[in-house]
Amino acid sequence: MVLKTFGWSFAITALGLVAAVFYGGWQAFGIVAILSVLEISLSFDNAVVNAGILKKMNAFWQKIFLTIGILIAVFGMRLVFPVVIVAISAKIGPIEAVDLALSDKDQYQQLVTDAHPSIAAFGGMFLLMIFLDFIFEDRDIKWLGWLERPLAKLGKIDMLSACIALIILAITAMTFATNAHQHGGMHVDKAQTVLISGILGLITYMVVGGLSGYFENKLEEEEEAEHEAEEAAKRTGKPVSAVAMAGKAAFFMFLYLEVLDASFSFDGVIGAFAITNDIVLMALGLGIGAMYVRSLTVYLVRQGTLDDYVYLEHGAHYAIGALAVILLVTIQYEINEVITGLVGVVLIGWSFWSSLRRNKRLELQEGAATEA
Repeated sequence: MVLKTFGWSFAITALGLVAAVFYGGWQAFGIVAILSVLEISLSFDNAVVNAGILKKMNAFWQKIFLTIGILIAVFGMRLVFPVVIVAISAKIGPIEAVDLALSDKDQYQQLVTDAHPSIAAFGGMFLLMIFLDFIFEDRDIKWLGWLERPLAKLGKIDMLSACIALIILAITAMTFATNAHQHGGMHVDKAQTVLISGILGLITYMVVGGLSGYFENKLEEEEEAEHEAEEAAKRTGKPVSAVAMAGKAAFFMFLYLEVLDASFSFDGVIGAFAITNDIVLMALGLGIGAMYVRSLTVYLVRQGTLDDYVYLEHGAHYAIGALAVILLVTIQYEINEVITGLVGVVLIGWSFWSSLRRNKRLELQEGAATEA
C-alpha cells in the first residue's frame, strides 16, 4: 500500500536529487533536500484538507490529481509562478524573466520580494475564507466545543465569512497605507496593492468554491436520480444511462483543489528564497515536496484516516487560519519559515492526539456498555 501510493514520490525524489548533483554538485544536492523537507512541513495541512475533498472523488479523478495535478503543482506553481510574478511586477516579458532568473539571480530575488505584498494578500485572503467558512459551519463533531459552538451560531448570519474577511483586508491595507515604498524610481502604495490583490483572492475563492459546491450538490442529486433509475431498471430490465454530471462535478472539485494548492504553495515558494535564489534548485526541491504532499493526500483517503481521526480536519483548518494570518503579517514583517511550519505541525499534532483520546474514550464506553 505504501509503495503503491508513494512509489512515484520515491522515484521523483531519486531523479530530482541526481539532477541536482549534475546541476550543481553536492551543495545543490543539500539545498534540494532541505527545500523538499521545507515544502512537506509547510504543506502537511494542505494534504489533510485535500484529502477531505478528494475522498468525494472516484479513483479516476484521484489518478488525475496525482498525474496532471502534480504537473500543474510542480511546473505551474513551483517553476512558472515565480517567473510570472516577476514578469508582472517588473513589467517585462516571460522570456526576459526566465533569462533574469538564470543570469541575474540577485535581481530576480529582489523582484520576487517586491511582489510579496500582492502574493501574500491574494493567498492570505483565499486561505482565510477557507478557514472562516469552516469554523462558521455547524458540525456534528466539534473539536474545541467552547469555541466552535458559539461560532456555529454566528455562522447562521448570511455572508458573515466574506464580511469578516473584507474587514480584515481593510485593516491590513490601512495598516500599510503609510508604508509606501520606493520601487524602480516610482512611488508605489502598498495599501492599494494589498487591497486589490486581497479582493482578487476573495473573488477567486468565491468563484471556484461556489462552482465546486454547486456541482457537488448537483452530483448528489444526480446520484440519487441514478439510484432511483437503477431500481426502476431492475424492475423493467432496461439499461441505465451513465450520469454525465459526475464528470463535470469532479472537474470543478479538481479545479478547486488546484487553486487551493496554489494558495498553500505561496509560503513555500517565498520561503524557498531564504535558502536559494536559483530557480532550478527551487523547482527541484519544491517539486519533490509537492509530490509527497500529493501522495500523502491519496494515502489519507485510501486509509480512511480522516474517518478514524475525526479532529484532523479541524486541526488542518485551524492551521490554514494561522497560515492566512501569517501571510498577511509578512506583508510588513518577516517571519521565519520554521515558525510557519511549526504552527501547522503543532495544530495538526494536537488534533491527532485529541482524536486518539476520543477513540480511546469511545472504546471504553462501548466496553462498559457491553459488560452492562
